[in-house]
Amino acid sequence: MNPDIQLGLQLLLVGMLTVFFILGIVILLGKLLINVANRFAPEETQPVRRSRSRIPSKHIAILAAAVQEITNGQGQLSSIKKTHVDGKGN
Repeated sequence: MNPDIQLGLQLLLVGMLTVFFILGIVILLGKLLINVANRFAPEETQPVRRSRSRIPSKHIAILAAAVQEITNGQGQLSSIKKTHVDGKGN
């Protein structure tokens, strides 16, 4: 085999192995960093949001019954958002 081609293949092999090795190190260090951060960092807590205006429980019951009727018992009311007729939510 031509010595120039042999040298080129050697450089290719060494370069590919070097890149593979370095990427492996990056992946392992990334996983280690994630594990350390998850172990020692405090968990975030969701702030409790309170609505400015409470929707009467009678209205909630009516809405839940309407959802049950429309979806044949398959749906569930998960949240209620009060909006105005103008659509701006003010």
